Amino acid sequence: MKKLAAATFVFATIALTATARADFSDGVIKIGVLNDASGLYADLAGKGSLAAAQMAVDEVGGKIGKTPIELVYADHQNKPDIGSGIARQWFDSDHVDAIVDVPTSSVALAVSQVVKEKNKVFLANGPGTSDLTGKACSPNTVHWAYDTFALGNVTGKAEVEAGGKTWFFLTADYAFGQALERDTTKVVVAAGGKILGGVKHPLNTSDFSSFLLQAQASGAQVVGLANAGGDTINSIKAAHEFGLTKSGQKLAGLLVFLTDIHSLGLETAQGLLLSESFYWDRDAKTRAWSKKFAEKNGGKMPTMVQAGVYASVVHYLKALKELKSDADGKAVVDEMKKLPTDDVLFGKGSIRADGRKIHSFYLYEVKKPAESKGEWDLYKLVKEVPGDQAFRPLSEGGCSMVSAAK
Repeated sequence: MKKLAAATFVFATIALTATARADFSDGVIKIGVLNDASGLYADLAGKGSLAAAQMAVDEVGGKIGKTPIELVYADHQNKPDIGSGIARQWFDSDHVDAIVDVPTSSVALAVSQVVKEKNKVFLANGPGTSDLTGKACSPNTVHWAYDTFALGNVTGKAEVEAGGKTWFFLTADYAFGQALERDTTKVVVAAGGKILGGVKHPLNTSDFSSFLLQAQASGAQVVGLANAGGDTINSIKAAHEFGLTKSGQKLAGLLVFLTDIHSLGLETAQGLLLSESFYWDRDAKTRAWSKKFAEKNGGKMPTMVQAGVYASVVHYLKALKELKSDADGKAVVDEMKKLPTDDVLFGKGSIRADGRKIHSFYLYEVKKPAESKGEWDLYKLVKEVPGDQAFRPLSEGGCSMVSAAK
């Protein structure tokens, strides 16, 4: 009887261990933060996104049940082949369960395919292309912070309503820029505006003089900047030096981050309209969290990408707590869609069938130097746009998952 009891105990222990490993792969929940560590998107994402993810992990005590949570970090150098290669390495050899962030839409599209193939989870915050929840949608992807449709819809519409009827685009020549120009064009034309032309520039351009000369020659009332990060900073600086706005033309920053305005300075950026889903100084809760973040990020306040990393990881961990498993990435995303979202940074929201996270968007105007009360006091609110009005209607994205559900 004693031998039988001992054998039964050993069997039960092995069974429990096997179950634990089946639920949480290799006895650890591993999240990979993948972004640009040293290039033109490093300030808006970079190590700040890693700090944001760590804050989310710390919030749950660093574990789900008894299973520890680990973070790994890598630089994709804004190259799709490098990004997808890292993703495969992480999944095949390093047992990563989810990838978060991934600015640069071309990299994100490549990573999304690998995530789907491996049945893991992709929490997209850095990339902008609305194709991630459109023609390239995936049951394993959640697109959290923003997208090109919302940017064009909120900022583009506001510029037309303010009298900017004719447009010329200065566009980054890759997936993000092309999607932003496309989505903004639809909004501008629908609002009664007209596109006079445009020019595409390489990613990470230092000299915008020839492109701005074409914009000036177009005579357009609005020069739409369909670029991001360092490219946006350089194009706004060059436009300021060229006296573009003094000649009557207006710049539309279609994707502008807090760090961009901080780098430009209020003297150069004042009066610029822009849209974001998060601003550190919006309310008491965002201020409290952002001050904690700044302590971990060299005094820099968070961008909406970094805020999105935190919020999406928090929600991902809630889904794991409910499922008690990370083995099936699609099942985890399905659980994320079932659970209503609610956090201190984005408030109440939801995740649609196409993977689009729905929350409010905000139209801001950059303050004049005399209006600012501190280093990071950069925006004043123009209006709040509810999520169901800011983001593309579910029926218009062309996502195959939505079509299949009908």
